[in-house]
Order: sequence, then structure tokens, then C-alpha cells
Amino acid sequence: MKTYRIKAGAGVAGLELHDRPSSALGPRDIRVQMRAVSLNARDLAFANGTFPNTPDHSLVPLVDGHGQVIEVGSEVSRFAPGDNVITTYYPHWEEGEIAPAKVDISLGVQVDGTLCEERVASEAWFVRAPAMLDVHGAATLSCAGLTAWNALFCAGGLKPGASVLLLGTGGVSIWALQLAHAAGLRPIVLSSQDEKLEKTRLLGAKETLNYRRHPEWQDEVMRLTEGQGVDLVVEVGGEGTLARSLQACRMGGKVVVIGRVAGGGAASIPPGALIGGAKQLQGITTGSRAILEDLCRFVDAHRIAPVVDRVFAFGEARAAYEHLAASRHFGKVVIDVAG
Repeated sequence: MKTYRIKAGAGVAGLELHDRPSSALGPRDIRVQMRAVSLNARDLAFANGTFPNTPDHSLVPLVDGHGQVIEVGSEVSRFAPGDNVITTYYPHWEEGEIAPAKVDISLGVQVDGTLCEERVASEAWFVRAPAMLDVHGAATLSCAGLTAWNALFCAGGLKPGASVLLLGTGGVSIWALQLAHAAGLRPIVLSSQDEKLEKTRLLGAKETLNYRRHPEWQDEVMRLTEGQGVDLVVEVGGEGTLARSLQACRMGGKVVVIGRVAGGGAASIPPGALIGGAKQLQGITTGSRAILEDLCRFVDAHRIAPVVDRVFAFGEARAAYEHLAASRHFGKVVIDVAG
């Protein structure tokens, strides 16, 4: 069985392909033949040594993945051979509110992930894949799709007709755009590239803004919303965008913080920016298995096909990392394990 391994901080060049024997199957384990996996910003952070709480040994990277069950243990009840499954992000967070014990490990960071030909783990670590998705689309739900769903509908609590500001056109933002459109929300999208903004309109963006032409884009958001501001901002930029996101949010609105791809040092947020507008800041980290199952049902019901920017062959894993690092992608970067 072929598998990639990498040590935190080794850089993309440290990603190495290995052969290893198949793992033994425990009574509650399933053996999954991996078909496709996808990359996230956290995988670059792990490779670059900037992701927290990483081990000092190499492991199999990535968390997103789709595969088919080929063998089940004697006590398995949730799956059977032939079932199509996707991974969960936090194996110990099955349902309910977040707690330290539920998020103590995630695939591809503290334990082996999905960039391998075969994965053996507890049946609790998987959910059934949406029936209408192909293998590449299904491989994008466990991190980006789940985070977008949580931001909009769990942490965000949005209802049809609400407005949401999406920063950029990466995996989470495009997933959020597709979910928002299907749910009857009003998405506004920021990007530095007009070509990408035009693509977002085809996916349901109601308004778009090029932040190179409008560096004070929070003022443009206020203009587009008739001086009210948006109900929710899905904040992926971090320190570099957080202050503007708060200004673009309506009185009583919320900024859900899910990333920090813009960086920019320490963010200075005067308490008055929250108090005077009764605004809320909330951080989230993906979600539980139960939330992922809700997302899968919604995807099937609305026949949402995730946007895949490019598919790489299994032997081109380093090139896939480099493509993501170049930040030219629109949607998700996928690796075809079976191809």
C-alpha cells in the first residue's frame, strides 16, 4: 500500500511516498480504499511548520477524503462493503457542543490522514458520502464544506434572505457561496481578480467587489446594503481583514472567524467597535460528525456540485501542494488517489 508522509515544518519538499503493509482490522474498524482527497490551507500550514500542536514525527497528511468500504470488522454496524464514505475532521467529535476532548485530534495533523491508497480506522471516523457527488466533489466536504456550513447556519444562524460577505475565492469561500445561494441568502464576494468575480456571479453571487480597486471595501459593502451592513461575514483573512469585516457588518450582526490567510500581524479591535454596534465575533473550527451529516443531506437535496479547480494524479501530490500555495486556485484542489 502506497502512502505519503510528511513531518511538520519539512516544507512541501519533505512530502515523501512510501510503501507499507496494510493495517490490521479491529472489530469496529472499516477498511476504506481511498479514491480522492483534497487540500486545505491547514495542510500548507502543517508542511510549513506554522500549524499548532503537531507531533515531532512524520505522518500521513490531509483530512478531506472520499473512498469505498472494502472490508468491515465483526462489530461494525454503520457501513457495509461497497458503501461510499467520507472522513470526519475531528474523529472524537460526533455530536453536541465543542469540548477539548472532542477536538483533541484531527486527521493529518495529530494522527494519520487521507493521502494514502487505503485507510483503516473506526467506523465512527466516517460518514456516508452524498449519493449525487462524484469522487472528486465528495472529497471536499470534510473541512472546507463543513466549515462553510457551520459558519452560515450553525454559528451564523442565517435564514433565507440574509446577506453574507465572503472574502476571496478559496475552498471555504466558494463552498459558502454555493450553500448560501442554495439556501436563498444574498452573497457578496470579494476578490482581487475580475475573472474570478465573474465566476462567482455564475455561482450565485448577488454583488461582487474587487478589493484592489476598492481598498476600503467595507465602505462599498455599506453602500451595497444601503448603509445597513451585512448580516454575517465569513472571515478567512484574519488580522489583515478583521477590522474591515466588523465595519462591514450590520448592527447586531456577526463576524465568524475561520481563518487567517491574510495575516498582517496583531489585529487591533477597539471594544467600542463591538459594543456600539452590538456586534458579535465568533471563532469556529469545522464541526461535528452530526453537522457533517446535515451538510451531506443538504448537498444531496439541492444537488450541489462543489467547485473543483484542478485534479492532480496521486504521483503529483507535491505539485498539488505547490498549486495551492500559489493562491491561483478557484475552489478546491483535489488529488485523485485511484487515478
